[in-house]
Amino acid sequence: RPGARRARARAYDAPCHVDPADPKRIDGKAIAGDVREEVRVGVEALKKATGGKVPGLAVVLVGERKDSQSYVRAKKKACAEAGIESESLSVNLPESATEEEVLGEVQRLNADPAVHGILVQLPMPKHINEERVLGAIDLEKDVDGFHPLNIGRLAMRGREPLFVPCTPAGCMELLERSGVEIAGKEAVVVGRSNIVGMPAALLLLRRDATVTVVHSRTKDAEACVRRADIIIAACGIPNYVKGNWVKPGAAVIDVGINAVDDATKKRGYRLVGDADYAMCKEAASKITPVPGGVGPMTIAMLLKNVLDGAARAYGVDLD
Repeated sequence: RPGARRARARAYDAPCHVDPADPKRIDGKAIAGDVREEVRVGVEALKKATGGKVPGLAVVLVGERKDSQSYVRAKKKACAEAGIESESLSVNLPESATEEEVLGEVQRLNADPAVHGILVQLPMPKHINEERVLGAIDLEKDVDGFHPLNIGRLAMRGREPLFVPCTPAGCMELLERSGVEIAGKEAVVVGRSNIVGMPAALLLLRRDATVTVVHSRTKDAEACVRRADIIIAACGIPNYVKGNWVKPGAAVIDVGINAVDDATKKRGYRLVGDADYAMCKEAASKITPVPGGVGPMTIAMLLKNVLDGAARAYGVDLD
């Protein structure tokens, strides 16, 4: 069925974008570029099959947070490059907007056949109940993949979610396109957030890994991680996974992005992941850098979800 295929494993003939000078490094930016080009080609195929119809993403932004505005601009730019309509469909509401006004806009977008994905930019102002707003998004347009029914289907064997959360889906693409074998391997996910940790664990289970989730109450996190063939670090703690925790030959996917003070940098800080990159790289067979690893994949997978939603809406199979 169109739109449900992100939850399933994909086979690739050979690892993608391997730098002979740095073969352990997974180039997330280059792999995200591949995904975005595949989406662009898919959009062209959709247009041909439907007489010119294009996917549509509506971004709902409430307030004037500079960081949120920057994220929204990046998403709209990526949409434009892929041939997805977003600018004319998106909604900007003032900080003073009421919860009912936001819900009204979501319901309007739910009913708009030109909109195939709705993304509410978080955080919203404190007077708005985010859970209520997110829960109002039509399941068929939940391109963030956070609707309880999408997560529930992801957790059940024999069921397919309409959408998979973008960052965990990106982690799976990085592993698969880098030639990392998942089936039968021990995988450890460090962190159990609804956004990354839990859906990543479910996706690994779907690919027949044996999965352990390490969290704040885990008695011996180091011992758990040491067993892993695949480590997904997503706990939000700078350099939490140490080099001597990594089993020789393990693959490390680092979802974290943390600012740490660094007087040698012009900005006064540098970005690091949840794994100690330099030390973990010594033992790992594959590892994502920060930045330039998982980050670029999130928007790429969002575009993929929007295309999948449009293909399903128009009854077009792009596989």
